[in-house]
Amino acid sequence: MNSKSSAQKLRNVDINPCIEESDGSQKCLDAYNYDKNMCSAYFLKYKNCRKYWHAMMLQRRREGVKPDMPTAEERERIIAALGGKPY
Repeated sequence: MNSKSSAQKLRNVDINPCIEESDGSQKCLDAYNYDKNMCSAYFLKYKNCRKYWHAMMLQRRREGVKPDMPTAEERERIIAALGGKPY
């Protein structure tokens, strides 16, 4: 797999549910000259996002629901039903 297709996969909203959190972490690092101590809240949000959607993916896989990862549209409905992001 070449790096271009790998990068496209990471930016695909249907595959990666945590693009917003990832971008926030990157912007924070850029703003604070890559001082990781200043961005720990952003890292925690990203980690919690990944953990939440990974658990959702495993649950769907166990239940035989396809696709394993909810699409971006489906995730929006899930978040709306929860009253906001649970992470």
